[in-house]
Amino acid sequence: MDSVLHTTGRVGPRTLLITTAAVPLTGWAVHAVALHKKLAATKRDPLTGLLRRDAYTARARRLLARHGDKVTVVMVDADHFKQVNDTMGHPAGDAVLAAFGARLAAWAGPRAAAGRLGGDEFAVVLTLPAGRRAQRLEQLVRMLHTPVTLDDGRAVDVAASVGAAAPASVGARDLTVLQRAADAALYDGKHSGRAVLATAAHAATPSINGRRAGRPGTNVWGRAA
Repeated sequence: MDSVLHTTGRVGPRTLLITTAAVPLTGWAVHAVALHKKLAATKRDPLTGLLRRDAYTARARRLLARHGDKVTVVMVDADHFKQVNDTMGHPAGDAVLAAFGARLAAWAGPRAAAGRLGGDEFAVVLTLPAGRRAQRLEQLVRMLHTPVTLDDGRAVDVAASVGAAAPASVGARDLTVLQRAADAALYDGKHSGRAVLATAAHAATPSINGRRAGRPGTNVWGRAA
């Protein structure tokens, strides 16, 4: 009892003031953490974990401003995705999209901008040396063509079309131009099992609703296979 009284006696007005003032600060700290998590969640697609369009765009533009010609813009479309939904159900389709998101994030790395633009459409902006570009794009295609195993053990055969654009090959550093060129290149290689690197001609290709019909059968450097 004496020890308790003795300890209590050491708590003076200054200590009580500091302790009292710390209570609301602790509450605000908890609120700030919760708010930060909530804001972070709004930047991420809940199914794939990739950045939503606005957050992706902002990060992609920062990468372009910082790294310029070292950057590559990659567009990805899941092939035959509607067929997966129709034949195996929407949960299977969601599992495929989640798997694609995980694979894109792993391939791109933490410093890239990897986003789900909507539906089965994805985009990645990353620094990628020109000498390794073809090899890395081929690696991505292999990853996206690896079957997805569902929780019930069923395997889903998947595929994706990939188009890429680099400032040096397109002649522009603008994100919109690079994405349009990569998208046009993607449609040149649609269902071919190859990634296609855009040229300046792809950047000048007019699009309809951001898409156009392509000419399949071109290789990763945008030349006829």
